Amino acid sequence: MMEKLNASSEGYFILLGFSKWPQLEVILFAVILIFYLMTLIGNLFIIMLSYLDSCLHTPMYFFLSNLSFLDLCYTTSSIPQLLVNLWGPEKTISYAGCIVQLYFVLALGTTECVLLMVMSYDRYAAVCKPLHYTVLMHPRLCQSLALASWVSGFTNSALHSLFILWVPLCGHYQVDHFFCEVPALLKLSCVDTHINELTLMFTSSIFALIPLFLILTSYGVIARAVLKMQSITKLQKVFGTCGSHLMVVSLFFIPALFIYLQPSTENSQEQGKFIALFYTVVTPSLNPLIYTLRNKDVRGAVRRLMERE
Repeated sequence: MMEKLNASSEGYFILLGFSKWPQLEVILFAVILIFYLMTLIGNLFIIMLSYLDSCLHTPMYFFLSNLSFLDLCYTTSSIPQLLVNLWGPEKTISYAGCIVQLYFVLALGTTECVLLMVMSYDRYAAVCKPLHYTVLMHPRLCQSLALASWVSGFTNSALHSLFILWVPLCGHYQVDHFFCEVPALLKLSCVDTHINELTLMFTSSIFALIPLFLILTSYGVIARAVLKMQSITKLQKVFGTCGSHLMVVSLFFIPALFIYLQPSTENSQEQGKFIALFYTVVTPSLNPLIYTLRNKDVRGAVRRLMERE
């Protein structure tokens, strides 16, 4: 009979991460550190600017501030631990730390799916219902939609985290990833995890595929409305705001769907680590650039802030 070993009795997990490529770890450390600093600076900049400039007190920038705060939390939940593991020979994380990391990574990832859907509704209302926009996107409704995004994400994560706590772990306690996630931990179990996998698939469909479908539907309606526009100025403004959001959606959903929809093999597991690295490190650092580089409102807000100084 297989001897059962619960990771909680050992007190830690080993995050294998990129240990198969030790020659890459120093390079990865430097690159990830740069992107992490970009994420911190860029997203804090958006949050502070949206708070300080009254012209940015609009639904779009309210949700964008939520997205920036979300990205800050999302990267911080896994990247500092990854940097520590890449820098030193030990690649351990405590059992409690692993469960906490799993909870927040899943909660924040789910929240981002829902929040991006809410932001697409805001763009739909702005383009297709401009005369009723202030009524449709009332500040109280915006706050309720943002709160619903956060609550749904953390509730979904609580469900999976509790299931993981109930699953006995056997044999080794080496997690074949650079952070603690549900599929990687389920592979350490010595019991049938079919119910856990079905639950994960079901909730992933609700919180990933349904938001993606609604986002694409919103942009289908927006595209039809744009084709009827005659004003070049209006077209440029629509493409400026909607194009930025659609690019952020693509950078987040495409890598995530590629990981979870491809068949599970040894090669796909290794590819999955680099893809996960992209949407946990690169995407959050690019979001501020996408929303600010060609944004006249942000440039105007920066100019007013500098003149105030």
